[in-house]
Amino acid sequence: MKFPAWLAAVLFPIQTMNAQEKNSTWLNELLRTEASGELLHILNNPDSFQYQLIYTKIDRDKYNAASFTHQFLHVDKARYFNPASTVKMPLAFLALEKLNRMNIRGVNKYTAMLTDSSFPGQTTVLNDSTAKNGMPSVAHYIRKIFLVSDNDAYNRLYEFIGQKTINERLWQMGYTDARITRRFVRATEEENRHTNPVRFVDAQGKLLFFQPPAYSDLEFDFSKKVLVGNAHYDRDEKLIQEPMDFTTHNNLPLEYLQQIMQSVLFPESVNAKQRFDLTTDDYRFLYKYMATLPPQTDYPKYDTTEFFDSYTKFFMFRSGKSNIPPYIKVLNKTGWSYGFLTDIAYVVDLKNKVEFMLSGTIYVNRDGVLNDDKYEYDELGYPFFKEVGNIIYQYELKRNRTFIPDLSKFNVVEEQ
Repeated sequence: MKFPAWLAAVLFPIQTMNAQEKNSTWLNELLRTEASGELLHILNNPDSFQYQLIYTKIDRDKYNAASFTHQFLHVDKARYFNPASTVKMPLAFLALEKLNRMNIRGVNKYTAMLTDSSFPGQTTVLNDSTAKNGMPSVAHYIRKIFLVSDNDAYNRLYEFIGQKTINERLWQMGYTDARITRRFVRATEEENRHTNPVRFVDAQGKLLFFQPPAYSDLEFDFSKKVLVGNAHYDRDEKLIQEPMDFTTHNNLPLEYLQQIMQSVLFPESVNAKQRFDLTTDDYRFLYKYMATLPPQTDYPKYDTTEFFDSYTKFFMFRSGKSNIPPYIKVLNKTGWSYGFLTDIAYVVDLKNKVEFMLSGTIYVNRDGVLNDDKYEYDELGYPFFKEVGNIIYQYELKRNRTFIPDLSKFNVVEEQ
């Protein structure tokens, strides 16, 4: 398939990126011109806060085809940050892709998926009381991943896809520095290589497909040590006066995360190698649940005092418990762990015909101790995302567009 010449300039050069930091004078000046004193403090201390930002301006032509202009601030794929729950996003896409490639009659994202156990540390899932039919499925796990960043849902997709397939597929797509090695549960490196047997059954419990347990024999490059902080609490809650070792932890650079998001929102904007094998219904399903808020769904039914509108919407909204206007849709995936906060977002304003992508990460851990649950998320992290998001949003509201975008494909209908 031949792509227009302009596309080469807007795609991330996945294969050829070097480890040099990427910076845009324009983005730096925009943020500093509008920044509060608190935001300026963070911007002036990139080494302390280890922030990275990518703002993507989207312009449409007369046919509504999108072109992208990326602006960077302190973006460096060699600078490690813990991606936390953002790794759930590619697994959601890979799980749907795997189902499509299996192509088994009666097995789809809504089919009941039962997880068994066959190795020490593994657990089973035979029902799901939060689902309308009481049964677990790939679709329901994906709902929970995007609604509230559910950890168990991620673990079950990790077990269905398998560690080896996850990483080999991402590497094949050009994300050669991606590394997803673990579930979000206490487990050894060896236990994370073993994944559970899985069964798909119909409404009467009849077996449609059995996937045996799998073992990942992948060799990861752990030659580069990744140490964070000054001290940490270990698994036994003992204080260790040494940095925490993230060498074997999950790794997904910010540019990879944004490109993965773009490849699903705008599959026509990336080359064939970087597209997930998804159906039209998959895309529609993903757009819906990437934008749906916890109060807008009955399955699962969430306590909205804990899972409020902006629970997983960091940019523009997360500081406090902000309500999100119904005409603004944020399709995104966030992550938070060990003092790192990350958000990969596409913002759509249906009323004002505004759209943009914004990705960022920040580290807020004043005492330098990890696993002590003392991080400045509320004091520094969430306000950083809210202010940066609103500066970009206000810029987008005012800038001229040659062609008004047709955003109807992202005008998802909530469940209620």
